[in-house]
Amino acid sequence: MGRLIIISNRLPISVDRVGDDIVIRQSSGGLVSAIKSYFERSDIDTSQYSEAIWLGTMDAAEEDWNAANEMGGVPSDFKIETIFTDKDVYDGFYNGFANSTLWPLFHYFPSLVEYKKEYFEAYLKVNQQFADKLVEIYQPGDTIWIHDYQLMSLSKLIRKRLPGATIGFFLHIPFPSYEIFRLLPTVWKHSILEGMLGADLIGFHTYDYVQHFIQSIKMVLKVDSQFNTINYNGRVIKTDLFPIGIDYQKFREAINDEKTIRVGTSLEERFYNKKIIFSVDRLDYTKGVSFRLEGYEEFLEKHPEWMKKVVFILNIIPSRDLIAAYIERKKLIEEKISTINGRFSTLEWQPIIYRYNHLSFEELCALYQIADVALITPLRDGMNLVAKEYVASCIDKGVLILSELTGAASELNEAILVNPTDCSEVADAIQTALTMPLMEQRSLLSHMQKRLKDYDVVKWINDFLEQLVTVKKDQEKLVVKVLDGATIKEMLQRYQSASKRCIMLDYDGTLAPITKLPSMAVPDDNLLGLMTQLSGIENNEIVIISGRDADTLQEWLGHLPITLVAEHGALTRFKGEEWQQKGSYSADWKDKVRPLLELFVSRCAGSFTEEKKNTLAWHYRNTAPDLGFIRSRELMNSLQQLTTNTPLQVVDGNKVLEVRMIGVDKGATAINLVDHFKPDFIMCIGDDTTDEDMFKALNDKAYTIKIGKANTAAQHTLLLQTEVLPLLKQFVACAKKEEYGFSHS
Repeated sequence: MGRLIIISNRLPISVDRVGDDIVIRQSSGGLVSAIKSYFERSDIDTSQYSEAIWLGTMDAAEEDWNAANEMGGVPSDFKIETIFTDKDVYDGFYNGFANSTLWPLFHYFPSLVEYKKEYFEAYLKVNQQFADKLVEIYQPGDTIWIHDYQLMSLSKLIRKRLPGATIGFFLHIPFPSYEIFRLLPTVWKHSILEGMLGADLIGFHTYDYVQHFIQSIKMVLKVDSQFNTINYNGRVIKTDLFPIGIDYQKFREAINDEKTIRVGTSLEERFYNKKIIFSVDRLDYTKGVSFRLEGYEEFLEKHPEWMKKVVFILNIIPSRDLIAAYIERKKLIEEKISTINGRFSTLEWQPIIYRYNHLSFEELCALYQIADVALITPLRDGMNLVAKEYVASCIDKGVLILSELTGAASELNEAILVNPTDCSEVADAIQTALTMPLMEQRSLLSHMQKRLKDYDVVKWINDFLEQLVTVKKDQEKLVVKVLDGATIKEMLQRYQSASKRCIMLDYDGTLAPITKLPSMAVPDDNLLGLMTQLSGIENNEIVIISGRDADTLQEWLGHLPITLVAEHGALTRFKGEEWQQKGSYSADWKDKVRPLLELFVSRCAGSFTEEKKNTLAWHYRNTAPDLGFIRSRELMNSLQQLTTNTPLQVVDGNKVLEVRMIGVDKGATAINLVDHFKPDFIMCIGDDTTDEDMFKALNDKAYTIKIGKANTAAQHTLLLQTEVLPLLKQFVACAKKEEYGFSHS
């Protein structure tokens, strides 16, 4: 039984010295709250791990940390492993690269990004310290879970020294679009993406962040992916969305907490007969507090009837006070608050109650429970747990006004969603929220609360860790298993004893080598003779299942007594019969897609288009490698946008992009052929990404063989295309009861 090692820059506690006293305080932040809640819950089964360890930096002096340990103030839910760093190096790592480079860029504030080489070097240095410490404490069987943007290079550093380790990485902030991400210097881009790809599972809060990441690795590292599965350096890596949850039960239980009730009652008495709007944010320019204040100011201007009847409680939690942009932001916020209060307040009422301080859990819950409206409008936010906590805490009233630019917006769509920079929209949303009928409030809350209860912090953690286990199992299945003599002997014995056999063969890259132009891959006499022999054996069904067009297959192989499948399954010709098309499709879509393909031919020397009856293809095998790949990613994006909400699919093949109808693929076709022939021996050989559908569909029914070194769902691998025909000749010899032998290179 292994241990769970959680790694984050921030430990779940902080240690401060106040005079001669040591003060231990729980760190703020969504990650700390989420994981602490998980391990504090008595109803959670964590028996799959022998121990939980939390590894992070400690900014206190080592002697203060030791004193805190002696005081017994360190939480017992997990063992704490600390890293003590040089103060200047840590400053460059944390205040520098992490929070003056990555944070503003990933939150779409490129004008605030600082591009300082010394910051990047400090970032790598601290990530290396984490790796050194991890390797020191690591034991075989441990599960490593790395968190957030401060440690984006760490997975690779660990993978280099512990190749078989189980590593998960989760990013708690947005991953930006490629157009934003590409602003980083090339070396930095590579370091970050390669670092993340050291993990087995990479998690994000939303679908958009996943897609931005996949696009970036394709453009920067030229990495291929299939859906959310990435093939990189001989490893299969998965990326997916895991929207972080909250401890829903904890916030519901707080409703009956005596201290919380006392605080709430006191606030209700103070603001008797007034509607309460509430916000709580860290001090950060991404939170959009200035825009929020302008929206509130416009609301007061447009609706003077609310004077003395509403109060806005704004709590700012101190954060990163040493960074200039944050110091300036605090000054601007406080000036704006003074302006609004000075303009609208009376001797007995002021519209904004402002605090710049930490809130206790009880104070926070009390504010959640008494607030009529939560005004949560960041300019960009990875998730925003405050929105979820507010909804979970509401008893029988409450309206959430939420920025549409938060990760939470995709889950809390019953909230009033606003553009945080549109002050008029925010003002109107406040009016809507304050006048919303109570029954409507309760109805909207019930939908959101059910969603939060169903996918709480426990579900989030279990979901990620279970997926991580699944990924490791999938990796084991996909390890390249070179076809050996013993397996070939077993296949031949099964073939010989079978009463009905079906052999499915791809053409290009399998039976014939890849050529510069498709027309050059004409079958030679050796191949034709072998196909004649194989198909002439009693009880053999030979199928050529190809992406090529029907006319070419008919011209080259139509005289043979074999089954031909063209365009990945769009057309089939059983031996001795006429061609049959799967379904009846209009070809009008080609007129819309063809001009885009032709545009990219003009933009990429050496590329060309190929038109088949049911498919359009853009080939880039003969282009300059880097240019061809870059153009293929651009075309892929354009085609996916063009084909959205259409019955078309874009297939990313081996140096080719194809557009065809949805539902036409080699996997579905292979299953139909098996149902048709009902063989008791099946062998399937292919080399392309399109053949993976066939391998997956036939995995428990056939011997599946992939040509090449790439990761594959096939059971076996032949390293070279030139090994295919010698292998097939053994089946001919076996049928003739001749002595067989095979030399595997």
